[in-house]
Amino acid sequence: MATDRSSAGDPARTLALLWGLTAEEKPGRRRGPKQARSTGEIAAAAIALADAEGVDAVTMRRVAQELGLSPMALYTYVPGKAELLDLMLDTVYATMPRTAPADDGWRARATAVADDNRALFRAHPWVAAVSTSRPPLGPGLMAKYEYELSALEGTGLPDVELDAALTHLLGFVQTCARMAADERAAQQDSALTDAQWWQANADLLARVFDPERYPVAARVGAAAGEAHGGAYSPDHAYAFGLARVLDGLAALIRER
Repeated sequence: MATDRSSAGDPARTLALLWGLTAEEKPGRRRGPKQARSTGEIAAAAIALADAEGVDAVTMRRVAQELGLSPMALYTYVPGKAELLDLMLDTVYATMPRTAPADDGWRARATAVADDNRALFRAHPWVAAVSTSRPPLGPGLMAKYEYELSALEGTGLPDVELDAALTHLLGFVQTCARMAADERAAQQDSALTDAQWWQANADLLARVFDPERYPVAARVGAAAGEAHGGAYSPDHAYAFGLARVLDGLAALIRER
């Protein structure tokens, strides 16, 4: 379960930060000294830290250290860790790839959206672990949402189902990204690939596993293991699952 979530900070301060409203002068307020850093630089430093060490490593103190600021100075730019996380998310949303679809059909456009989000999760694995049930409503998120909805525009789905279809598609991609991250973590922790781990434990498995008692599991597991070189292939799971998700949406679109 994700321990970090977006929109956990003060809504007014978060929206002001994401949309650049903090730079506006208030009536009667004296102009202060020019700030040494921009919110873009702060977001970049925090994102780089999350990419390298995980989102748990991102603290106001660590980010301030990376920027050569004191922690108190950083708070003059960003209200706190919750707002910083929203800034990070909105920044990666704004800069994520926008792939040209293979053709003008909705299926090709939806595939491009799925591939773009998969690329986003590969570049920034921590994003897949953050709960966005209340998304950061910044310009990056809104541009992402507009782009992704446009992929399904013209299919005949009513607006509520259009939104639900996109949520279904993106949820599949995020699940695949989390499983792929788990596999990478297992390989790093064990210093073994999936195939090497199974080979190393083959004798032990043979001692405890009775193929006559579990004939279907034995047959299917052996076939999958031979095909993938292990129990799980992230690339195969993504390609197979994406095709099934699109098949399901195609059936819904035909009904409408």
